[in-house]
Amino acid sequence: MEQINILNQSSAVLITLFISSAFVIIGIIYSKKYQGLQNYLVANRSVGTFSLTTSLVASALGAWILFGPASAATWGGIGAVIGYSLGTAFPLFVLIYLGQIFRNKYPKARSLIEVIRLRFGSKLFKLILFLSIFYMTIFLIAEVTAVSILINYISGTDLWITAFIVILSSLLYTLYGGLRASIFTDNIQFIFFILLLIISFSFLITFNTNNFNMEFIKLNKPNLISFDYLPNFTAGLTFFIAVAATNLFHQGNWQRVYAAKNNKVLRNSLILSFLIIIPVVFIMGFTGLIAVSEKSNLVPDLAFFSLLLKENAITLSIIVIFLAISLTVSSIDTLINAISSLIIIDGNKIIKYRGDYIKLSKQIIILISLISFYIASKGLSILYLFLLADLFCCSAVLSIFYSFYSKSLTEKTAYVSIITGLIGGILLFPSPDFSKSILVGFIIPVSYFPEFVTQSLLFLSFIAATLLPIMTWKVK
Repeated sequence: MEQINILNQSSAVLITLFISSAFVIIGIIYSKKYQGLQNYLVANRSVGTFSLTTSLVASALGAWILFGPASAATWGGIGAVIGYSLGTAFPLFVLIYLGQIFRNKYPKARSLIEVIRLRFGSKLFKLILFLSIFYMTIFLIAEVTAVSILINYISGTDLWITAFIVILSSLLYTLYGGLRASIFTDNIQFIFFILLLIISFSFLITFNTNNFNMEFIKLNKPNLISFDYLPNFTAGLTFFIAVAATNLFHQGNWQRVYAAKNNKVLRNSLILSFLIIIPVVFIMGFTGLIAVSEKSNLVPDLAFFSLLLKENAITLSIIVIFLAISLTVSSIDTLINAISSLIIIDGNKIIKYRGDYIKLSKQIIILISLISFYIASKGLSILYLFLLADLFCCSAVLSIFYSFYSKSLTEKTAYVSIITGLIGGILLFPSPDFSKSILVGFIIPVSYFPEFVTQSLLFLSFIAATLLPIMTWKVK
């Protein structure tokens, strides 16, 4: 794994401990006066515009934005950048409409899964509950992996050390204070994030004044911004579908829909979040275009940092760690609380437990966190982890949300459609090197397929997962 070792390991660990501990102390102290189940799950449905906006943005923009958009840009071009930014923000735009409908029609609900159970019954909701928890677990793994790789890159710190610190600190205050603690710390993390991002980009543009433009990309990597470059279209559409579909199943978003003080607060917060997220993700993706135009053989996941830290500046490295830890913790606390809330709200419909269900949910979360810690320590590709989770959600998105408009879609039909989409997507989903899939390369030799198929496996897998379910809607 590539390293630049600007800081020594001890310094990096101390900085990580300091930031993480600060959020633990703040989260626990604040949430002491906000206890009870409703505060834990939906912050007593009393969150205002500022807190809701900052929480939506901080939760959406985890450490993945430092890796994913730039990494995607290095091979998917400007299309991937546009698709990633629109896909990340689009679910919030949809929730401006859907959120108000759900709040009015299901005023006592606390999760999308709960609404699905009320709409269909017990069988389908179990499948969606599994998909949601699986997706958010992968998201959790990817976030921890991302920050661990970054600090390893800067200081050589073992992946497991960073993973352990950020998971433990997030668990401590989130399992204690629930959504109320998560939202409050998100407010602080958002302010940190904006300030540190401004500082980072001022340094970035200063270091790369002559390179930070379209002309530089056109000169060195013209294919990345060319209309004739196929991945500009396939990657753009892939990332839009994948990210948008996935975030519509993010329980953290639905918790915040129901946490809003009223529909006006919800609408204003979603609009503001939408407008903030698009330029941030776009700019992060754009850095990937610049980075690969400077250095063709760079590590895709580290594209942004290859630009920002090439001067080996110690001060800037510390700022980056602050930024990464703040982003990571804000996403992890959202994910931990979201998974915990699903177990509390919906899990008791599956697992009959006579004891304290909140305590049981916390025990399950600790187990999931241990699994996440183990996998994150392996340093797998962040983008690949996200794409795998995205595929699962794509298979369900059209059937689930169409069902709220068409009563003709039965539980059985929806179930079959989701499984069909999932099988189709998995058969075409590429291996980590994107050269083959289960269907293309393992079952049937690659040579039997046209070049478009072999070069577009990721795109085709998401198209299959998303659209194949439609073909089953008439099945009774």
